[in-house]
Amino acid sequence: MSESLLAEIFVGLMGLAILVYAILDGYDLGVGILLPLDANREVERDQMIASIGPFWDANETWLVLAVGLLLIAFPKAHSLVLYHLYLPTAFMLIGLILRGVAFDFRAKAHINHKLGWDRTFKIGSLLTALTQGYMLGLFVMGFDQGLPSILFALVSSFGVASAYAYIGSTWLVWKADGLLQKTAVKWARRAGWLAFIGVIAVCAVNLIVNPDVFAKWFDFPLVMFVLLIPFVCFCAFVFNELLLRRMPRNDDAFAWLPFCSVVSIFVCCFFGVAFSFFPDIVPRQMTIYESMSAPESLSFLLVGAVVVVPAIIGYTALSYYIFRGKVNDLTY
Repeated sequence: MSESLLAEIFVGLMGLAILVYAILDGYDLGVGILLPLDANREVERDQMIASIGPFWDANETWLVLAVGLLLIAFPKAHSLVLYHLYLPTAFMLIGLILRGVAFDFRAKAHINHKLGWDRTFKIGSLLTALTQGYMLGLFVMGFDQGLPSILFALVSSFGVASAYAYIGSTWLVWKADGLLQKTAVKWARRAGWLAFIGVIAVCAVNLIVNPDVFAKWFDFPLVMFVLLIPFVCFCAFVFNELLLRRMPRNDDAFAWLPFCSVVSIFVCCFFGVAFSFFPDIVPRQMTIYESMSAPESLSFLLVGAVVVVPAIIGYTALSYYIFRGKVNDLTY
């Protein structure tokens, strides 16, 4: 197997892990961000936590897989990325720790302390989402540390948090019923507008600050095909807004459709970013071919990846099948 093909296989696996993580952990981060903190809304909070309870911990497996693949397949890029993102990565880990501790302790704490742990879960979710958005913004800007780049990264952080709230609210539309479902529809419509603005901002700045990306997107005749990505993304936003205006339905039909529509938005955004920078793994600094490990190492690791990745996909699919259906009061 050629060296270039090995590099492309592993960057494809890493991209798959990042995309699945953004979708799966994105919705449970979004649920955490949306968690209401009014003392008289404990039932709602319990239902929201129940909707992600069987999944949230396993969803983070994909983040571990993505970082692991970056480390073993592209060690030079791993060092360079962490060099630029050390602080936001540390804050992201703090957010994930807060989420994990709060999730377990809220179920064991005295009733008077439960709201405090719910607040901790919300803070951890928001901190994790904001830092991931900040890292995405710096990545698009080529890890430049100037003031304009920092400001854009801050805008990106709120855009990603809005996107997570968007997919989290549509998850609740699917999994909840009654008053919580109606509230989730309102959250979804508001978060959808914020996410749309964030996507437009990231796309526009990416094209402005990266002339090579602009040339790649508008190169004829390729432009006739690649512009389908933003077109499909825009149609998904419009379709979802029109769909949410008619929800919830009395028969609860198509409650899953808004979530699937947001998933398509995430997929379009991911492929847009991937197309913009491929084969660079660090924009304007390093390609996947320059940063890859020895071909002999990758060939050996590929055998393990062929076993591990389908296993992760399998138990993830099984858990979602087992815990399908609506949630109510911490039960299915």
